[in-house]
Amino acid sequence: MPAVFDFKKTYKDLYLPRTKPMLIDIPKMTFIMIDGKGNPNTVDGEYQKAVEALYGLSYTIKMSKMGKSRPKGYFAYVVPPLEGLWWFEDEKFDERPVADKEKMLWTAMIRQPDFVTGEVFRWAKEELQKKKPAIDLSAARLEDFTEGMCVQILHVGPYDSEPETVRILEEFTVASGFVNDLSEKRKHHEIYLSDPRKTAPEKLKTVIRHPVKSR
Repeated sequence: MPAVFDFKKTYKDLYLPRTKPMLIDIPKMTFIMIDGKGNPNTVDGEYQKAVEALYGLSYTIKMSKMGKSRPKGYFAYVVPPLEGLWWFEDEKFDERPVADKEKMLWTAMIRQPDFVTGEVFRWAKEELQKKKPAIDLSAARLEDFTEGMCVQILHVGPYDSEPETVRILEEFTVASGFVNDLSEKRKHHEIYLSDPRKTAPEKLKTVIRHPVKSR
């Protein structure tokens, strides 16, 4: 039986960093993305609906091997983890605690294998819409994303305790001869390695990634 490709195990530098900061140059990858605004913790809120749509589309593509619409170049794989870009309209996402989560802007996203083309994505939207017509897929898009030079670190603990880990990341950035490059185009990035529904808050594992540039 052929092995199932796992992005996390193959690209450990991208998905399994240590709790010490590191520099990394992030290559181009393809994602299904949905933009939104508001508190991600709101039950049945905009963020939760976006996540449902992302997983619905990702698993529709993964299971396309079962029918006549198997994409060219398809291979068995594990759906990559949920990721998110986070920012505010009037300030950058830094080491300060987030006081008003309703003002948060975000892009929720899940990486896709290289065989996922625009045609495959459109098929997945049509297929999922037929099976689950209540899911809003209108904002979902397929997009290539090249992040470039970044610093990253593994945060272990509740999401609300991230500011301390971000501070460590910022100190490492300066000590390494770089400066933070958070901007309108380059955002605070999180990769969720744990399922908060099944994991105690103190054991949650989240990759935190910030764009940087030379000083």
